[in-house]
Amino acid sequence: MSPSAGGAEKDVMPILLEVCVDNAAGFNAAVQGGADRIELCAALSEGGLTPSRGFMTFAARASSPSRAMIRPRGGSGVFSPSEIDIMRRDIDDAREAGLPGVVIGASRAFGALDEETIALLARHAHGLEMTLHRCVDLTPDPLEAVDFAIELGFRTILTSGGQRTAPDGVETIARMVARANGRVEILCGGGLTPENVVAFIKKTGVRAVHGSFSAPVPKVRGTPAQAGFPEPRQTSSKTVAQMRAALAQFG
Repeated sequence: MSPSAGGAEKDVMPILLEVCVDNAAGFNAAVQGGADRIELCAALSEGGLTPSRGFMTFAARASSPSRAMIRPRGGSGVFSPSEIDIMRRDIDDAREAGLPGVVIGASRAFGALDEETIALLARHAHGLEMTLHRCVDLTPDPLEAVDFAIELGFRTILTSGGQRTAPDGVETIARMVARANGRVEILCGGGLTPENVVAFIKKTGVRAVHGSFSAPVPKVRGTPAQAGFPEPRQTSSKTVAQMRAALAQFG
């Protein structure tokens, strides 16, 4: 009997699931829930900053591969020479800790990619897997950004298609996937849930999704929430597992 007898041969690669975390509990929850890869951060409430060297070392000892966010502060992606030097040193820390990759990016005023700074950081990260982060979503031409990332040797582009959430950017993401044509991974994050991810993948053709998949942390006496700070959230192994299950139909 031929391989295709009785139905179409299934040869599609599974969808990669990346989870961003900012502490050890979140990291362990992501692994337990079935994450394929971890984006290692500090301060997800700030959009993700560079994790501590201790956290990098902790993650490097785990079986799940991690890439460290290289971002010295919150706010804009327009970095000073001093901040760029710090980012280079943080890349060194990630390499020395034993992580396989880093997440980098930089912008110019009004949103254009800072190609000079990104190229400098990419050269410094030579030998590491590289993700170009959501600075791409500020650019006037994300398709041009795809070409630029491929030229510099990036493995991955993290994007929401220039919109606040990936479902809102679905048309641009579909064009980015077509432009990449398998030469770079288009990793989509922002607003993806176990309930909407299947339709999103069918519309865009993406093969990798990203998120924190968090839930509120149970309140206990003495937590910052009691003092009026925002309610803390943390990656939920249950939510990660639900996303993993939703993606299972694709391979």
